Amino acid sequence: MKYGRFVDTGTLARISSLDLLAKTVVEGFVSGLHRSPFLGRSMDFAEYRAYQPGDDIRRVDWKLFCRTDRFYVKEFEADTNTNLTIALDVSRSMDFGTGAVTKLDYGRYLAACLGYFASKQKDRIGLVTFDSGIVDYVPPAAKHLQVVLHTIDRIEPGGGGSLREPLLEVVDAVRRRSMVVLISDFYEEPETVIRTAAGFRHKGNDVILFHLLDPAELRFDFDGELDLRDLETGAREAVMPDVLRDQYLELIREHTRTLDRSLVEAGIDYTLVDISQPLDAALYSYLSARLYAMKAR
Repeated sequence: MKYGRFVDTGTLARISSLDLLAKTVVEGFVSGLHRSPFLGRSMDFAEYRAYQPGDDIRRVDWKLFCRTDRFYVKEFEADTNTNLTIALDVSRSMDFGTGAVTKLDYGRYLAACLGYFASKQKDRIGLVTFDSGIVDYVPPAAKHLQVVLHTIDRIEPGGGGSLREPLLEVVDAVRRRSMVVLISDFYEEPETVIRTAAGFRHKGNDVILFHLLDPAELRFDFDGELDLRDLETGAREAVMPDVLRDQYLELIREHTRTLDRSLVEAGIDYTLVDISQPLDAALYSYLSARLYAMKAR
């Protein structure tokens, strides 16, 4: 599939309406965030299969019977409506960015786009924002898009972050099988991230992680002596990038490799996103890979 011009993050930052932003990014370039692996009754034809005793004869393709003298029934992709719960990290570390947007801005835009897209599919949409605890919770509902967008629009950076404690509460709150999207910079030990995500997966949910990092965090391309400040604790430390760069890059590569490998093994989708990348390009790349993987399965 081909897709034309992508919308850069600088352009998105100048769009004040999240509703308009979501429409700008989503409409016209994706055909589905989730496609059901099950077969049921809907308008989307999937395949033929041989008739079996007990099948509804109304599903027999009589034209095909006339040509083959055999009974075949039409199978269709189930037209499902699902619950989508978006969990967005609003901790202080997300309020970092060296370009047009911070990680938190990018996460807000991403959450708005996913919510808008799910609404177009008539799915039920919910939102959780969290730092060291749950900040806002909007339970999934079919008519919650505007509530979700309003909640996203008034997000402010929080305090220190924690993944396990707030999301354990969300695991308990998700009572029916859902699609759960976690958006964070995942500055936690990989084991904590994996166990937290697995908590949702063990309850039968479809779990997707978007790992947002700034280009500077991915490449550490600073020059000269730096006075670095921890956004969550306020602690400061003077560092020489030339001395630490190789060690830092190896640590960040190992962190993301471990997450990627372990989450995929657990049946959880993981996508590392450079927030300088156009948002619709990031979504398009992820959704294309997801649909390809589902077709392969």
